[in-house]
Amino acid sequence: MSSKVEQLRQQLKARILVLDGGMGTMIQSYRLSEQDFRGERFADWPCDLKGNNDLLVLSKPEVITAIHDAYFEAGADIIETNTFNSTTIAMADYQMESLSAEINFTAAKLARASADAWTARTPEKTTLRGRRSRPD
Repeated sequence: MSSKVEQLRQQLKARILVLDGGMGTMIQSYRLSEQDFRGERFADWPCDLKGNNDLLVLSKPEVITAIHDAYFEAGADIIETNTFNSTTIAMADYQMESLSAEINFTAAKLARASADAWTARTPEKTTLRGRRSRPD
């Protein structure tokens, strides 16, 4: 068993752990435009991208990192990745099926980096990150 799993079990025995909140509602609070969703990389994409929140890990990663950090700042012990709709099936709505793996990988990297930064800032409180994605 991994040390992370053991740490989680020990913390669950000791106290109630706090999960992060809704990623979608936090993203909405930024009032992002179509251009924000596109970024430079997807500027010429053939369909509208606004609303593809998972794409923001590629086009606007600083927003996703800020949201993770806000949840840790508020006291979350566990955060989830921004991958709620990052399956190939869901990405088909935006003609982005081929980006599903990259989106998932990048989302995990962003969550891990945020968790590691908060662990370094508050070593007495181990931070964890979860993954939220559904199989195709």
